[in-house]
Amino acid sequence: MKKKCWKIIRRLLLIAIMIGIVITVPIVITGYQMYKAAVEELPVISKVEEIKSDESYVAYDEISSTFLSQVVISEDRKFFDHFGINITSTARAFINNLLAGAKVEGGSSITQQLAKNMYFTFEKRYERKVAELFVAFELEKVYSKKEILELYCNIAYFGEGSYGIKEATLHYYGKEPINITDEEAAALVITLKSPNNYNPNALKNK
Repeated sequence: MKKKCWKIIRRLLLIAIMIGIVITVPIVITGYQMYKAAVEELPVISKVEEIKSDESYVAYDEISSTFLSQVVISEDRKFFDHFGINITSTARAFINNLLAGAKVEGGSSITQQLAKNMYFTFEKRYERKVAELFVAFELEKVYSKKEILELYCNIAYFGEGSYGIKEATLHYYGKEPINITDEEAAALVITLKSPNNYNPNALKNK
């Protein structure tokens, strides 16, 4: 009886794996094609140079150290240890989303978020997530962690039309990024979670 049960379980697992492969392979292929189309139109290095050429771009050392450290803690604790993807966060988010039957949690690393902001829309499609991953791997191969974090801070959206940390600190506090207080840095880190709802002005009015 036990042997029969194990046979049935093994068969069910095999079927589940086969179904998973059938579903996953087309998504990966389409995602890779999205990635190739994006970088062929504008290679990653060229895109980075374009971002750095913006007059509001600031270097790593010109950003509040408190803000930088809190961004990593809030957005991607394993940022300095992984290769572009936080396996633990991704697995946890996948399980929670599966159990909820909807996307209730994100597991993207800072590198993935940078990749998305550089090339892709915020449309919640698995193909886009795959494309984002390929860009993230390329970023990790070419740039240091400090460079990736610097780029992320300069391209992230902070609400009220403010893109990048310099536009955000000038808009909300009338200060350069290096001069903000620890409290102001914390408020801007929270803003990244939901720029329209959690930015300093929005929270003031609640």
